[in-house]
Amino acid sequence: MLWDCCCRCCGTTLIKRHGALPLKTNINDTWVVLQNLLMCMVTFYSLYYITVSLCIGLLRVHEVDSLLAPFDYTTQPSWQSPKYLVSVISMEVTYVLGGLVFAWIVEEWVWDYAITVTLLHIAMTVAVMSDFPSTEHWWIALGSGLVMMIFGGQLLAYKLFRNNFVYPADLQNF
Repeated sequence: MLWDCCCRCCGTTLIKRHGALPLKTNINDTWVVLQNLLMCMVTFYSLYYITVSLCIGLLRVHEVDSLLAPFDYTTQPSWQSPKYLVSVISMEVTYVLGGLVFAWIVEEWVWDYAITVTLLHIAMTVAVMSDFPSTEHWWIALGSGLVMMIFGGQLLAYKLFRNNFVYPADLQNF
């Protein structure tokens, strides 16, 4: 989605699959993509902070900095540590719920927005923490959350909007 948006704005073709990408789009299409991306980012971080707040309250954890919680990858992994549980549970729940909400926002392009939001989240994590995340438990949690977001969101999108999907077999006679 991010590459497609850049290609549309600049009028270049970066990815050649079956010929050139159709560049006969107007600026309104680009604004719709950017507006959807903004809505997905706001939704993602709203869900994250709501989930972190609920986990902090339910697990009665007081040593978590709730403002930095989405970006904190420095917590040592231990299932006995309530701070680590808050971090993992909030990330996984956010990704699952985010995929479902993304399906409602963008309909069938959930995977594209999920990957873009995750890449932007990684970039924001690097900016906020002033370091690149090198802990494998953070990457495992991020990757599993992304997979759940994509599959959960795509499944919901298919169930809700299956009449709008275009299948490759339908394009053969087009």
